[in-house]
Amino acid sequence: MIRTLVVDDDFRVSHIHSDYVSRVEGFEVVAEAATVAQALDAVHTLRPDLLLLDVFLPDGSGLDVLRQLSGDEGGDRPDAIMITADRDITSVRIAMKLGAVGYLVKPFGSADLAKRLLAYRELQHRMDVLGSIPETDQADVDALFSAARPPAVPRVPAKGHSAPTLALLHQILRTAHSDLSAAEAAELTGVSRATAQRYLSYLVKEGMVRLELRYGATGRPEHRYRIAN
Repeated sequence: MIRTLVVDDDFRVSHIHSDYVSRVEGFEVVAEAATVAQALDAVHTLRPDLLLLDVFLPDGSGLDVLRQLSGDEGGDRPDAIMITADRDITSVRIAMKLGAVGYLVKPFGSADLAKRLLAYRELQHRMDVLGSIPETDQADVDALFSAARPPAVPRVPAKGHSAPTLALLHQILRTAHSDLSAAEAAELTGVSRATAQRYLSYLVKEGMVRLELRYGATGRPEHRYRIAN
């Protein structure tokens, strides 16, 4: 599990973001913090893997949290995805220099955050795999940098489809270890089975997903989906 600390000064927003995180497979929220001081204390006490970090905090900035952790010699620093209403390009630049792995501008929905979290999970998985070999090559390095970014939103029709939902389902299949049914994809993404079926059918039509039929004892084939090669 990727242990996540949510940092936001608005407790209602913090609870919403924590709920978003809890819906994504492979993540758990270990605590919420509302100030720079609380965030630093939670990092040192709980050792989370990932911070969802607001910029505007009552006693400073989320960027201050990154600055202090950068100079902290007491163990590995957690990664951070900034979640903020701050659209100032200077803040974005500073966050990048301080090592933030993502920057998500408020307001956003659960699908938007899930895309970032799934991309981060894929990055960690690839790093774990490559960590077992003595050295890497350029293709492996390129794959790591690609995994750190959410996938491009596939082209969508004019009506009837949400780009974030399409991207989320596409990412779920991209990171799955095997094919998925519409019901399994729905459970992983939090959408209804009917919605998952409709979006998966569209991705098949666009050539981004492959449909496979699995025959059971009843003779009626089950539709299974996997990412297209």
